[in-house]
Amino acid sequence: MQELTEMPAETEVQPKQLNDGSAVLIQALKDQGVEVIFGYPGGAVLPIYDALYKNPISHILARHEQGAIHAAEGYARVSGKPGVVIATSGPGATNLVTGITDAMMDSLPLVVFTGQVGQEVIGTDAFQEADIIGITQPITKHNYQVNDIKELPRIIKEAFHIASTGRRGPVLVDIPKNIAVELFDEEEHVDEEVNLPGYQPTTRPNFLQIQKAVQAISSAKKPLILAGAGILHAGAMEELKELVERHRIPITNTLLGLGSIHGEHELFLGMAGMHGTYTANMAITECDLLVNIGARFDDRLTGNLNLFAPNAKVVHIDIDPAEIGKNVPTEIPIVADAKEALKELLKQEIASPVTADWIAHLKEAHKEYPLWYVEDKEHLLPQQAIQIIHRVTGGDAIVTTDVGQHQMWAAQYYSLNNPDHWVTSGGLGTMGFGFPAAIGAQLAKPKERVVAIVGDAGFQMTAQELSLLQELRIPVKVVILNNEGLGMVRQWQETFYEERYSQSLIPVQPDFVKLAEAYDLKGYRINTLEEAESVFQEALLSDEPVLIDCRVKQLENVYPMVVPGTGLHEMIGVSGK
Repeated sequence: MQELTEMPAETEVQPKQLNDGSAVLIQALKDQGVEVIFGYPGGAVLPIYDALYKNPISHILARHEQGAIHAAEGYARVSGKPGVVIATSGPGATNLVTGITDAMMDSLPLVVFTGQVGQEVIGTDAFQEADIIGITQPITKHNYQVNDIKELPRIIKEAFHIASTGRRGPVLVDIPKNIAVELFDEEEHVDEEVNLPGYQPTTRPNFLQIQKAVQAISSAKKPLILAGAGILHAGAMEELKELVERHRIPITNTLLGLGSIHGEHELFLGMAGMHGTYTANMAITECDLLVNIGARFDDRLTGNLNLFAPNAKVVHIDIDPAEIGKNVPTEIPIVADAKEALKELLKQEIASPVTADWIAHLKEAHKEYPLWYVEDKEHLLPQQAIQIIHRVTGGDAIVTTDVGQHQMWAAQYYSLNNPDHWVTSGGLGTMGFGFPAAIGAQLAKPKERVVAIVGDAGFQMTAQELSLLQELRIPVKVVILNNEGLGMVRQWQETFYEERYSQSLIPVQPDFVKLAEAYDLKGYRINTLEEAESVFQEALLSDEPVLIDCRVKQLENVYPMVVPGTGLHEMIGVSGK
């Protein structure tokens, strides 16, 4: 009998492993090296949060979307990496608008993911629908709405590239809910390099423009360097220091550029602008060469443009060509990354200008008109509080602020030893920024000491984020300079509105120490200079999160001050004599 040949068993066909859009998103974030996400869930992003549950990345659940995005800004500013935010559609997305604008103006890299209603109901005023693309077009570096699941991996890669290159900024990706659950065939996906022909930031300087800058520096008698945040974003601190020291050129900072040179450097003149030092502002007025590296010429820096640097030839180095010549006429424009431009300048044979007399003149000005305040035996002054904080921390802490008087006092009196240790809301001036930004900064640098110096009014806008200090046990120190009011608003009402304090005083406040205790945190209260010395020593050097209600003189003002419409040389309050 003929033996039957054994037939091979049929190979079982395995079904394709298909991921949905949410899983693709989480994997793409991992591929970009994302370690932490700040967010708040809602209906349109439930699939994304379900994917996070299954395949986790560290997620920080803020208590309000504004807290989430400001924390992401602090994280981005200190780490140099894009901060990542997720919020749901409608009110979740619109609650991010302030933070997106803040990041845009201060050149902070964010990638913001918003949920959106399903494509089939977009445009019908569906529940929690908002046109976040239309809303955020003017306040983002770029934004996307994902219309095809196949586009998602490319869009995410492009978003991170755009946010973190050139002049950094926020990029928003809006994901309709049906895209988040639609299946994605990995086998059909071809991973491609980012290809954006219309987006090619210039990072290397033009050689001829560098030569013009060399000649200008060599022939200057009163040169001055103005260093902005572009130095910090480019990591060009060492190159800046070398240029300053090799050619003995005095240097001043913008508000956002603080920390790019050591605060005690012999050639550092302090911050320039509306509440800058007398020496820095007079140096700008008297210099014959102003080398701006990585700074916008914004109105709070320049004062009256017709009176700004009237004797100076202007060199402007900036990675964003739109900023050059926008406000101040520029003789030598250099479009480049600050680090690349400085490296090229340092390669050149520059005949160092003779600046001994110029430096001596500026030192004499500083000696004659230093920062000042008049001590008050009955009240603790905010300037004294900042000085004690600086002494206790040694100038090494990461300091975050909101906007207003406390921000200016911190800029004036907290002399920074290190770069990337100053986190503040500059261009937009956002109340409520400082505290959540400190949370993001602490997560980015867990071994650093982080101090949030905030006002009592601004703190109440994001105080609910105290939950995170307890939940995560991160040792942020919150210092409230409590003058029971909107300090800068009140100062302007005193100066320009004949002391009509319309809605700028806040006589009824929570007990901030009890508020801290309600979140199971340690709270302190300071009323006097003597208490300040002991409390700051104990609280700031502890290894746990603390809140300090520091009661300061209510009617204290920030000086010096450049009144709007006047020139930097027309400061008021330059002397306490």
